Amino acid sequence: MHKKNVLVAAALVAAATLTLSACGGESSPKQEDGRTATNITPTKEKAATVLDRPYTKPNLVLKDTNGKEYDFREATKGKPTLIYFGYTNCPDVCPLTMSNIAVAYKKLPKAEQEKLRVVFVTTDPERDTPKELGKWLKGAGSPDFIGLTGDFPTIQAGARQLGVSIEPSTKDKDGKVTSMHTKQVIAFSPKTDAGYLLYTDEATADDYTADLPKIVKGETP
Repeated sequence: MHKKNVLVAAALVAAATLTLSACGGESSPKQEDGRTATNITPTKEKAATVLDRPYTKPNLVLKDTNGKEYDFREATKGKPTLIYFGYTNCPDVCPLTMSNIAVAYKKLPKAEQEKLRVVFVTTDPERDTPKELGKWLKGAGSPDFIGLTGDFPTIQAGARQLGVSIEPSTKDKDGKVTSMHTKQVIAFSPKTDAGYLLYTDEATADDYTADLPKIVKGETP
């Protein structure tokens, strides 16, 4: 099979594994214009999917854990940045993802920690107040991580710019509230401000530990 066809086929297989679900799952990553993002490094050895059509940072203005306005695009300009959409009442995927990133973050030299921005955007803003986000991030991630909340339509619109699917929180027959969202972590380069890497929930603490030093420099793992 031609090399190009192999790459395309592998990318389609990777995209097909992504489905929307409660506190996890992915729909196929989409660009803002609706095009499916493709993978140019579909090797199993790599945790990161390198996008051939990098994402532009979303126009997303929300409130941080101190209740202050946070303009994601401006505040992270020229900074290596990871963004993840989830919610604090998630029973498994969200805390595990943030914990994995935190393990890797804490192994970085202090100077590199100061450069990196790790941003958690709630998909359940009715319950995730700035105070709740701050408290949760200290336990699930790091007090240095940035938690953002606001009105749901704004969050959903920002997520869509990154191919992230989220739906309003719902209650099941037992009254349990769940939030439907995809679970990819997107990394932005400090050199281009483009979202060039995508991680699924299969990425481990070791994966992030190996990749973060390169992401801080704007390199491809």
